[in-house]
Amino acid sequence: MPNPSFTSINPKEVSVPAFHHFMLGAVAPRPIAFASTIDLQGRVNLSPFSFFNAFGANPPTLIFSPARRVRDNTTKHTHQNVLEVPEVVIHIVDYAMVEQMSLSSCEYPKEVSEFVKAGFEAIPSTMVRPPRLASAPAAFECKVTQVIETGTEGGAGNLIICEVLLAHFRNDILGSDGKIDTTKLDAVGRMGGDWYVRAHGEALFEVAKPNLKLGIGVDALPEPIRLSKVLTGNHLGKLGNEERQPEPTQVEAFKQTETFKQYRAQAGSSMEKAHLIAAKLLDEGNLNEAWLWLLSHS
Repeated sequence: MPNPSFTSINPKEVSVPAFHHFMLGAVAPRPIAFASTIDLQGRVNLSPFSFFNAFGANPPTLIFSPARRVRDNTTKHTHQNVLEVPEVVIHIVDYAMVEQMSLSSCEYPKEVSEFVKAGFEAIPSTMVRPPRLASAPAAFECKVTQVIETGTEGGAGNLIICEVLLAHFRNDILGSDGKIDTTKLDAVGRMGGDWYVRAHGEALFEVAKPNLKLGIGVDALPEPIRLSKVLTGNHLGKLGNEERQPEPTQVEAFKQTETFKQYRAQAGSSMEKAHLIAAKLLDEGNLNEAWLWLLSHS
């Protein structure tokens, strides 16, 4: 494949909104922290933030960032609240609530509860003062351990570092093993602009973790395979993730099968057609047969 061309952008040479558009369009999908906070007067705020992720398990640590508004450099109610009451409930957003979540991002006055405006039921938390969403698939009651300001101008982040004190998981998202079933969570992620992504159905796929074995690596693949004009980086990664190539005796045995003869009839002497067959096998998850076919055709 030919090398792609690139557009290079120096953040210091474009406006903050312009770079914000590019950065958030590329750093995606981002999980959404649906954060419930409260101020000293007891006024509750509920707001979504896609500058969010998990950063440690001991202690369990979540971090999200309500950035300063670019247009007027003001801070958000969530940021103000955690400075007064350093507690927060972080909810995970699923598809069933995405429109209500979006509505809650409107900039209502501080005395207005987004729980009410967005039509959410609030229930008491167990260990912190902010209430939690009754319908959220997962909720983390947290204490705020630190707030780090990354700057003082519009667009600067405010990292809200949270330690999880208690977590709640809706039973219908758990599998028979008692763990979260990704196929049941139906989580929503943030893309650029007005776009979101739904982690559901065919959008979900598995990639085996190589932490229990040492893959041979793409560099160890035979050159005709490694330099293929058909096989993609994902295809090569699957092959390179194996601990070893099939043995020559396995390849010779495969050459005697009807499957090999059918593939050979389809491909003829064309390396491109042979690699198209291998690509289809890899896409279908038939890794061993793809290996045998590639090595028998080399």
